[in-house]
This record gives sequence, structure tokens and C-alpha cells, in this order.
Amino acid sequence: MTVSLRDPAIVEAFETEAGPAPRRHSAAVTIGSGSSAITVGGGAPIAVQSMTNTDTADAGATAAQIAALARAGSELVRITVDRAEAAAAVPHIRDRLAKIGCHVPLIGDFHYIGHKLLAEHPACAGALDKYRINPGNVGFREKRDKQFGLIIETAIRYRKPVRIGANWGSLDQELLTALMDENARSDNPRDAGAVMREAMVQSALRSAARAEEIGLGRDQIVLSAKVSNVQHLIAVYRMLARRSDYALHLGLTEAGMGTKGIVASSAAMGILLQEGIGDTIRISLTPEPGGDRTLEVKVAQELLQTMGFRTFVPLVAACPGCGRTTSTVFQELARDIQAYIRDSMPLWRTRYPGVEALNVAVMGCIVNGPGESKHADIGISLPGTGETPAAPVFIDGQKALTLRGDGIAAEFKQIVEDYIERRFRTG
Repeated sequence: MTVSLRDPAIVEAFETEAGPAPRRHSAAVTIGSGSSAITVGGGAPIAVQSMTNTDTADAGATAAQIAALARAGSELVRITVDRAEAAAAVPHIRDRLAKIGCHVPLIGDFHYIGHKLLAEHPACAGALDKYRINPGNVGFREKRDKQFGLIIETAIRYRKPVRIGANWGSLDQELLTALMDENARSDNPRDAGAVMREAMVQSALRSAARAEEIGLGRDQIVLSAKVSNVQHLIAVYRMLARRSDYALHLGLTEAGMGTKGIVASSAAMGILLQEGIGDTIRISLTPEPGGDRTLEVKVAQELLQTMGFRTFVPLVAACPGCGRTTSTVFQELARDIQAYIRDSMPLWRTRYPGVEALNVAVMGCIVNGPGESKHADIGISLPGTGETPAAPVFIDGQKALTLRGDGIAAEFKQIVEDYIERRFRTG
């Protein structure tokens, strides 16, 4: 069979470019001040966000976790402000962070009594860089509009942006009931899920419109509409993206624990990001008891980097292993190199500008090892089962040397260090 590159199907395939859809146009929102300020929307890089799970009233523990999240790469950190003790602690948390040189923007998460806490604790209102409110939880019935207005007026007074975050689990019940009743009277009623999605979108958009009527600028509003179902999340954000140009925060709420939470969040947000939707993201993972809270930051970074939107840390391509790789040497080396790179990044960012673009390959046998190593900036092809006990190292596409013996891992790590020093050192 003869195949020509001039065949129409092949021409079309050649002309199809890989990559995401153009980013949706959205208003730019500045969060924070000075050199630590982050811009969300307006074409700015998609920002990574996280949230503490400490008792905010414990200023020491909360400041320590915020610092850890910031070191891991979180560009915005949200904290719960649920009672007077938590509100009173916010300025002290800010002071503790300033003393250690951590200036990550802080977001206060308010539900039910946010209007009261902000009014009674002006130091808290001033210390935060952004407020997050849920239109379903700002108040009920006749109190709702008044209490929502009080929070917006505080944001205007202190020049703080606001995220208006509708949530599947705490929808405005009056709005939902009205839409359900209207749907029931329709000649072609929609399913309950569709009505709930519409209620979420309307809740967010109506609240944003009301905030603008009060005087909050469009460039001070971020919207979100979080659900825990992947398909519902995709549908809701597509609706929001079509019907507004507000900056959008993406997140699958209650995503779950471990691989389930990682897969669900990546599947939902990966599709939306590929469609150009989303200006800031959070991976809402349930941590293992005593687990590392920074995992949600690492997953968010890896999602954005894997999809080509941001570059945070050097990539390590590693062989998955098969019957040809019964030795665990390549697994241990890949793990050690990856951990070494991530642990070194806080220092490397200041010492080696551009090091985030580095690609490293740690391969396990001769099948793909040499080829993958040549495509990386620096790579090693370890011997598989039955192969000669030698590990060729490739640098910038060329075979540079061959390692042998028990010290391969340590020697390769030193080669990586030397390469980074030589290529990325400035001054």
C-alpha cells in the first residue's frame, strides 16, 4: 500500500496544530499589593491556589502551614474565618509571615457571619488581600441582600477583590425553588441536574451584578461555581464562560482522597483549561490523616505544567517498568532525582533563572532508554535484565559518558548538578 503526504486526510492531519484553545477573555483582577501581588485573569498565567486546614485561631500553626504552602508554590492561600477568634488572629498571622519573609496573598473564607466579622474586626478586613463569600451562605430571606451588601461595602472600603463562589452543596434555596417550580410548569421540563446547574450560574451572576451595582468594580470580582461531579463541573463552567467575562476560579469541590481526587480534578479541569476556561485553580484533595497539605499544590502545578500552561519545576521522564526491568535501581533513581529537584527548587529559582525548563530522563532498559534520553536535556539509560551492566548518559542529545558500578545513582545526581550549574548559572 502506497501512502502519499498529499492525501487530503494526511494533509489535514499535518495542518492540525496541537495545543489548547485560545484563552477566554476575562477581566484582570489584582490580588495583594507590591511585589507579592498576583494578577488573575486578563491573560495572566493561570494561578495556583490552596487552602489551609488548621484552626485559624491558632496563629502559629496557621502561619506555618501558609508558609509551607507558599514554599511549595501556592501563589494564593485561603484561610477559614469562621468566628471572632479566627478573625482576631488574621493580623497576627500576617505579622508572623512578614517576619519570615513570606508575603503570599491571603484570602479570607467567610460564611454566614462574614458581614459581622469584617465589621467587628477591621484589622482582619485590612490584613486580608481578598474575601471569598458564598451567595448561598451570606444570609437568608430578608437578611440576605443586606448582609451581602455589607460585605461588598467593606471590600470597597478596603479596596479588596471578592470571589463570589456558588457551591452545589449550599445553593440559594429560594432561587433553586423558584427555578424548580418554573421548570415543573414548563411544557418541556429539564432534568433536576440541569435546573441545579442553572441555579448555580444564576446565583453567581446575579450576585456579581449586585456587587457591581453597589460599587465593586468588575476588575475586583472573581467567580466560581464548584460541584463534586466532573461532568456537572464542566457544564457549569462552560455556561459561566459563555455568559460573562469575569475572572474564573476552577475547582472540583470535595474531590476526594488520593488518586481519586487527583484523577477527578485533573479530568474536569484539564478539559476546561484546554478549552481556554479558567484563570486560577485549586485541587481540593482530602489529605490522609497527618498527610502533607502541600500535595494539592504539587498536583495543581503538575497539571498546569503537563498541559503546557506553566513551568514550575524541571520535568523528570521515567520508565514505567516492565519484565525487562526487574531491578529497582531506575525506580529509586527516578524517585531520588525528582525529590532532589523539588526540594532544591526554592534555592534554584533565585540562583538558576530558567531552570524550570530543564528536562531529565531516567530510563530502565535499552528499548526506549537511549532514545528518550537523547530527547531530554540530560538523561540516563540504565541496564535492563540481562543487559550489559552499563548506563550511558546523554547530555543535550549526545552520548557524553557511560557509568558503571554501584555508584551510578550518586554519580548521575552529581552530573545533573554540574549541568544545571553550567547551563543556568548567571553572573
